[in-house]
Amino acid sequence: MKNIIIIILGFLLHIIPAHTGQVFAQEQQPDGPLYIVQEGDSLWDIAFRFGISLDSLANSNGITDAGQLSIGDELVIPGMEGIKGFLTTANVSYGETLRSLSRKHQIPEEMLMKLNRLTTSYELYVDRSLVILEPKINEGYLNRESLNPGQSLFEKAVSQNINPWSYIFDNNLSDTWNVLPGDVLRMVSAKEDGSVNISTIVSEPSAFPGTIAEIFIQPLPVVQGKTEVIRINSDIDLEINGSLLEQELVFFQEQGGEYIGIQGIHAMAQPGTYPLKLQISSSGSNNGSTSFSFSQPIYVKSGGYAFDPVLEVSPETIDPAVTRPEDAQWAALFSPITVEKLWDGPFGSPAPPDFADCWPSLFGNRRSYNGSPYEYFHTGLDFCGGIGTQIFAPAAGQVVFAGPLTVRGNATVINHGWGVYSAYMHQSEILVNIGEEVEPGQIIGLVGGTGRVTGPHLHWEIWAGSIQVDPMDWLENAYPDLDDQTPQETS
Repeated sequence: MKNIIIIILGFLLHIIPAHTGQVFAQEQQPDGPLYIVQEGDSLWDIAFRFGISLDSLANSNGITDAGQLSIGDELVIPGMEGIKGFLTTANVSYGETLRSLSRKHQIPEEMLMKLNRLTTSYELYVDRSLVILEPKINEGYLNRESLNPGQSLFEKAVSQNINPWSYIFDNNLSDTWNVLPGDVLRMVSAKEDGSVNISTIVSEPSAFPGTIAEIFIQPLPVVQGKTEVIRINSDIDLEINGSLLEQELVFFQEQGGEYIGIQGIHAMAQPGTYPLKLQISSSGSNNGSTSFSFSQPIYVKSGGYAFDPVLEVSPETIDPAVTRPEDAQWAALFSPITVEKLWDGPFGSPAPPDFADCWPSLFGNRRSYNGSPYEYFHTGLDFCGGIGTQIFAPAAGQVVFAGPLTVRGNATVINHGWGVYSAYMHQSEILVNIGEEVEPGQIIGLVGGTGRVTGPHLHWEIWAGSIQVDPMDWLENAYPDLDDQTPQETS
């Protein structure tokens, strides 16, 4: 009988499946939070998302083969002992602070700091993947509420016909005076049976005053050499100033109370965090004047640009005595900002159809001339084409420069408004004049081999906010109306 029992036990051990996080979590109740594997997850992705090593994650879950991972498995996340619940991640939007994130996700600030190994709030840069505990119920938020100058929390509660203790509990406040004017408060609506009244959910809390509906940046992540669009929505007239990567931001008002700024990110900007600073003021609103300043870091990623082979060019075209004054003259052409937006939709190709998809060199590629260090970058997009190939205006605009230069050869610059310009270099012939208004598809010049070249081609540049940006993006996107015009999900 004893032998039979041993045989049966051995058979059962043999058929029990290999350990997964799901079995571990349900049977042993580990002292740590869990993550449910989603479609598309890999062990490496999960380790990176939660800032832990691959070996640590595998060892904590008894995983010897990454192929064991299945959708729905519950994995223990090591290094967070004492924290219970299920983890997920959410990206940080512009305007979110430790306090607003705490209220939004109903997680104490100390817990958010611990979950994300934060030492300062400055580490909450825009688009950072933030580790959070999943809410126990599907909670939502009413319209944002904030204290007016001189208003107490009690007065605010009375004006909203709300028990002041509801504000205290829902916003993790220690008392009624732990709120400053301008603080945005979270308020959950509950039905008589205690459930959440989802139908009343309108928006999420943020650090902005109530006169500003939202501020967001697209596309994210921010990348070297790309064009960023900053949108500010408000129901009142605003005066906006700001800066990003030491470039002054200029905003233009659209219909419907939306303000738009377009800014290029330099292709040689060092990857890292940079503050996006905004100063916003208004007057004449029902709530009186508003003055608001906010700064939050944005992480700039590498563009991963390639290194071109060393180029041999005329020594004169890389002589600082020539290049420095010409570079200054060239950069000055792109500084003026005109308030009228002249283009509409994506830019067309400046090259004819036979050469529209032929690019000898892409924007951002690192370059060496005559054996120099790779301290240069390709400031535009090159198109194939022999001498005499036609060049077309990609969008409506006005010609602000047309003439010969030593490095850039015969060049043309078109102003499209809102700080956006396009430029055309190395032409054999210029067919437009300064001050001339051009239409999309109009012939403006002919391809040549003038200036610093190794052969005939068209060098095409796009400038946004006084910075050269990747022209390919302007061929593929309708700035500023990009496809995704909503803030990134943060919950």
